[in-house]
Amino acid sequence: MLQLPLSSDSPTPLVDQIVNGIRTHIDDRLLRPGTRLPAIRQFAAQHSVSRFTVVEAYDRLVALGHLQSRRGSGFYVANRPLPAAAERSGDAIERAIDAAWLMREIAVDIPGRIQAGAGSLPAAWLDEAGVLRALRGLGRRTDVRPVSYGSAQGYAPLRAQLQVRLAEIGIAARPEQIVLTYGVHQALDIVCRYFLRPGDCVLVDDPGYWNLFGNLRLYGVALVGVPRTPEGPDPRALEALLAEHRPKLFFTHSVLHNPTSCNLSAANAFRILQLAEKHDFMVVEDDIYGDIAPDAATRLASLDQLSRVIYTASFSKTISGNLRVGFMACHPDLAHLFTDVKIVSMMSSAEMAEQMVHQLLTDGHYRKLLERLKGRLADATASTLRMLARVGLSPDPEPNGGPFVWARVPGLADTAELARLAARNNILLAPGNVFRPQNQASGFLRFNVGFSADPRLERFLAEAPRPATPS
Repeated sequence: MLQLPLSSDSPTPLVDQIVNGIRTHIDDRLLRPGTRLPAIRQFAAQHSVSRFTVVEAYDRLVALGHLQSRRGSGFYVANRPLPAAAERSGDAIERAIDAAWLMREIAVDIPGRIQAGAGSLPAAWLDEAGVLRALRGLGRRTDVRPVSYGSAQGYAPLRAQLQVRLAEIGIAARPEQIVLTYGVHQALDIVCRYFLRPGDCVLVDDPGYWNLFGNLRLYGVALVGVPRTPEGPDPRALEALLAEHRPKLFFTHSVLHNPTSCNLSAANAFRILQLAEKHDFMVVEDDIYGDIAPDAATRLASLDQLSRVIYTASFSKTISGNLRVGFMACHPDLAHLFTDVKIVSMMSSAEMAEQMVHQLLTDGHYRKLLERLKGRLADATASTLRMLARVGLSPDPEPNGGPFVWARVPGLADTAELARLAARNNILLAPGNVFRPQNQASGFLRFNVGFSADPRLERFLAEAPRPATPS
């Protein structure tokens, strides 16, 4: 059944919401050529809109070439060639930017707002004094080149240090297999630039990292969601999807998955790697929360040893989002090619930031910071779970650490309207639909435990109306 998240309160007209929603489903192959759309009366009843609104939306989609009208039969998805990249780019950018509204809201500093939907830890939890101390220390060093370009592959001593750190979690990567990047975002961007072309298919977690979805749309690729379970991506669902699609890449979180905070099981990890070998696709493993993860966490890269896995991580969540230092570890041949892509797209690394991170990793304070963060997260998670229980929300699954609780809101099939209501009360919530590959309706909210202790949040959740979404 086609179900679109429509809102009469949105500044976007309902007709445009329907047109954009159906186009997204067609572009992402959820609606295949020849698929019959719901009848006008049926669609109107399902979405609580007028038949005239549906007629106008369907007629516009016919005019745009996305649908065919068959007299006496209905409306069908047209069998049309993929438009050229230049013809798609404007629409892709518009959709990607639209999907990033949460990031824009997080970046706006509004006094008194509760950032319960944020993706980072509270700044007060991090080691600001240590960062400033490292900054002052750089000024006294003779090897700092403040007006020169950094090296293409990244600061060599930091890459050597990362070799040691990766070995601690079972990943054997020599420094020449490590490419430093401007955060995980640039690492993922380099992977996309090298592997993907408009019209390609990629697999992503469902639910998964919403900002990745927006970035992938900029490349004009089709996103296919792999259902997520408490044990990681569902291997049976993955195998069924692989029978229909031929993906080039699978983007996934193994440890402290965003948004559910669950961890990959060893059994699921082995099956995913078997399927990657059988169906010839690469796995991009994002381990951005890995430094605050449980000690025995399973990672695809540690089992595969960077044969089919490209491993990415960052220090943005634990040291500073301002420094934007991340890295990727991969097969030596890919590391060379990725460095070339980095040179073309960005010239070189931000060496001073990389030198600061290296100093913080080697002066003995970083491990103590991680232990403090794990302790604070454990306390904050316990407090958040008690608060959610008091207001009738259920975590699903139970978090295994990290900053997030993924909670179901009873009686709601779509939490988008609840998030809009919260915003009017100076509370930022992260509704579940933004974590779905096609922005599908979701009855979940993602809570950041570092920002969920304010009593105003509990009061809002207890008092907010929860009308059931029409079906």
